[in-house]
Amino acid sequence: MTATALILALSGAFVHAAWNLALAGEPDVHAATAVAVVAGVALLAPVALVDWRLEAGAWPYVAASAGLELLYLGLLATAYGRASAGFVYPTARGSAPVFVLLIGVLAVGHEVSGAAAAGVAVVAAGIVLVRGPSGPRSSPDLVLALAIGACIAGYTLVDQEGVRHASTPAYLLSVFVVAGAGYVAGAWRSRGGAALRRAVSLRTIVAGAGFFLAYGLTLAALREAPAAAVAAVRETSVVIAVGWLALSGREPVTRLRIAGAVAVAAGVALISAGGAA
Repeated sequence: MTATALILALSGAFVHAAWNLALAGEPDVHAATAVAVVAGVALLAPVALVDWRLEAGAWPYVAASAGLELLYLGLLATAYGRASAGFVYPTARGSAPVFVLLIGVLAVGHEVSGAAAAGVAVVAAGIVLVRGPSGPRSSPDLVLALAIGACIAGYTLVDQEGVRHASTPAYLLSVFVVAGAGYVAGAWRSRGGAALRRAVSLRTIVAGAGFFLAYGLTLAALREAPAAAVAAVRETSVVIAVGWLALSGREPVTRLRIAGAVAVAAGVALISAGGAA
């Protein structure tokens, strides 16, 4: 892996962790997420229009991805509103590659390498550690975090095919215009216009930009290095997020939770290596 690819992948991991923690710290996460989506779409639009290519064959994928993204945003905001980011983020991010692997095995008949199987076990152990004895006791919190991971896996698999029929900026803009319209409408109805106006801040606007900047940095890294290596480095975001929470003192973070975050990242690295083998 070149130094350029490493810097790009680490930057993408940092930005991804940053926008998640920014939203998780908002008093009304649903309203803040709605504002962030609108801001991200507005910032992405000029880039997409310059490099616009959207074939008719992309629309089924746009529709499927938008539905999954809408569900993802709703689940993510709900999870951050009721559980700690130090639990939700590593669990959701770490479980997504496991779901991708399982879908490949069950739906496509892919074989699982020894490294990938070991990676699944390590991720599972990491999630147990992240949850910890002082973690959320209610099953709904764990189910929410795992459901977010399933959504990430779903739209990742859909988008891998969808971008074959469009330029990446045009595809992402189309997906988030559809998903964002649905999410903002729902947030407006449930929270009201006043709540959305209160959620407008520099932090939510920057978080919206982070939606797409993190993905763009990852795509740039993929042009410089193999997907397995980039995926492994990208998942250091779980360690970055938990470390950030610990250093800032925003959440109580035990050594057990830090060890769990490291285990999740290591497990994903094993899954990535096993998939490349």
